[in-house]
Amino acid sequence: MSGKGSICIIDDDDAVRESLRILLFAEGYQSCQFESADEFLMLESEPEVDVILLDIRMPGMDGMALHRKLVERGSRIPVIFITGHGDIPLAVAAIQRGAFDFLTKPFEDGELLSKIDAAVSQHRTLVRELGLLEQVQEHYASLTARETDVMLNIVSGLSNKRVANKLNISPRTVEIHRARVMEKMEADSVASLVRMASMLHLDD
Repeated sequence: MSGKGSICIIDDDDAVRESLRILLFAEGYQSCQFESADEFLMLESEPEVDVILLDIRMPGMDGMALHRKLVERGSRIPVIFITGHGDIPLAVAAIQRGAFDFLTKPFEDGELLSKIDAAVSQHRTLVRELGLLEQVQEHYASLTARETDVMLNIVSGLSNKRVANKLNISPRTVEIHRARVMEKMEADSVASLVRMASMLHLDD
């Protein structure tokens, strides 16, 4: 991803794509352009972009159908629809299915950039959170069965002595396992360990 953000433009109108490209470039964004949903779907993998600007009305597969495919694929890239006045009910329905927002033609440059800024911020926060979750999952998977037992009891609020009684091991053994859990999970406190357990839904 570029420093400010990378935007994917999918619109069948050459002039619209070019004007958006120029505007985004002037604001420090990188962009890629596709003239149809079908062309976009020809990509072997999802592009590493922060936002997709998607026209609703296009020849062939329309924007609504493409958005449904993206949702089915589990794509997390925010989609901002570009709509005509008659498409507003469709755009609202798309938001209910997970689209970020929509813009009604003609729209002001400032309005577009404001929505893009918000969508980029949301996407990058999500990417960071997903990266952290993946890291926590990897750390948790590295625990032995006994370390997992100790961790689950620690995050439930039990003292070392109570964990020892529950697992039928010595308090000293609990301390050793606890230290290993904190090290493997890279947790600097019990509160941090509890937050990780919550991320993993271990408290459900």
